[in-house]
Amino acid sequence: MTALPQENDYVTTLRATSNELEKILYQAFPVLDHGFIRVVDYMGDDAAVVQAARVSYGKGTKRKSEDQGLINYLLRHRHTTPFEMCEIKFHVKMPIFVARQWLRHRTASVNEYSGRYSIMDKEFYIPAPEHIAAQSLSNNQGRGDILEGRDAARVLEYLKHDALLTYKHYQELINFDDEGNIIDEDRPSLARELARMNLPVNFYTQFYWKIDLHNFMHFLSLRADSHAQYEIRVYAEKMLEILKAWMPMTHHAFMEYKMGATHLSKTATDIIRRRLKGEAIDAKSSGLSAREWGELVTLFPEVGA
Repeated sequence: MTALPQENDYVTTLRATSNELEKILYQAFPVLDHGFIRVVDYMGDDAAVVQAARVSYGKGTKRKSEDQGLINYLLRHRHTTPFEMCEIKFHVKMPIFVARQWLRHRTASVNEYSGRYSIMDKEFYIPAPEHIAAQSLSNNQGRGDILEGRDAARVLEYLKHDALLTYKHYQELINFDDEGNIIDEDRPSLARELARMNLPVNFYTQFYWKIDLHNFMHFLSLRADSHAQYEIRVYAEKMLEILKAWMPMTHHAFMEYKMGATHLSKTATDIIRRRLKGEAIDAKSSGLSAREWGELVTLFPEVGA
């Protein structure tokens, strides 16, 4: 972990700073049962986005209300480069299976804890009972009904038992106990890079993750969405709060034009126009797939009325 700055480490800076983000810098926010997220560094603020946009036509800083309007315009019309001028760096700790989803976003710089060099901690994720659910019957990558009673108890028992057992075997393979002492002086230790493969993906890992603002918002638009897996969504929701503290004007535009908005295809837009003119439209005549039609009438029930 990055050491916290000491009092004599602070110097006066001419860099752009965010007062609200400075208040929570280095602060670890707990997520899930053993995870956390914290900001360790950042570059830029709302004014940096505005500055980058206005330099292209040679105008200086305007009033705050105009800055908000410009940021709204940039995000609404998908002008991405001004947002790429700002960056933020996180230190995150999460279950390995969440990290594998997270690192599919290849637009960040990452440095992860290595089980080749270090001993993996005895920390593993066990879902809370309200998050133990059956497989969805309509979505291959989603959850269905919450499990209860004996079914839920059996799942929890297996998860805890298997995690503890595999970690016990992992310790025997590397020949180290919970206190970091050698278990048997006469027995060789298996290479850590081999021993780690015995651990399940609910064990925790951690990494530093640095990303520019444009790609950060793209990450949030996918992972803070209600359809995202719960275990990654809770991290993204905390990051939304951090974005608001860091860049309130950009956060406002993001929530208005990305998170709170919807994207319609050309055909769906034509359907709405036709419906406004009074034309009756059903799924068969819409020209949309069954899934697209269902999504459209969920958003606009009047279309299928």
